[in-house]
Amino acid sequence: MKRFVWLPLWLATGLVAGSAMAQDVRLTADRLETTFVVNGQSHTIARNQDQAALLTGEFARTARACPPACITPVSAAPGVATVAELEVIAFLQTRVSAGTGLLLDSRLPEFHGRGSIPAAINVPFATLQQDNPYLRDILLALGAVDRDGTLDFADALDLMLFCDGAWSGQSPRAVTNLLAAGYPADKLFYYRGGMQDWLGLGLTSIVPGDAG
Repeated sequence: MKRFVWLPLWLATGLVAGSAMAQDVRLTADRLETTFVVNGQSHTIARNQDQAALLTGEFARTARACPPACITPVSAAPGVATVAELEVIAFLQTRVSAGTGLLLDSRLPEFHGRGSIPAAINVPFATLQQDNPYLRDILLALGAVDRDGTLDFADALDLMLFCDGAWSGQSPRAVTNLLAAGYPADKLFYYRGGMQDWLGLGLTSIVPGDAG
């Protein structure tokens, strides 16, 4: 004989609602999260399921002195595609995972160290300036090849750059510096929303070097 366990209506309703709420905040209507592997390490990007969550700290601010925190144009440079969050996720899942691209956090190390996008590499905008004696080494590390003193970027990595957001000029400056060094515009992508929009959408962020 089957036994039925009857739950109080409030408890049964709460269990059902809790189960549904656990997946209420999705990346897209048909995708809850995205998982990819970079250098043997698995990363998962999802959104915060707490619908009462609010931004705090630096990214909760709505006003900053301009300069330096002036609103940037949508385009970082001619020929460089501007992207949003779903394109960042797809770039990580495909090109970064396959080893043909890098997601570059163009901010200074102290800001990168407080939190960044999973699998992002910190290459501060200042290191890409023409007066950096190590710029050539950086470009070689990004896949450029020295052809008798001239850099060949044909097989260089695709790069997607971001910084704090639409009020930060760090990644646009990095893009400008890369172009000046000879990097092809069609290998560069600009995530204008940066950390401001990434966190505003409740997307997964990490503290680099934090084993937890």
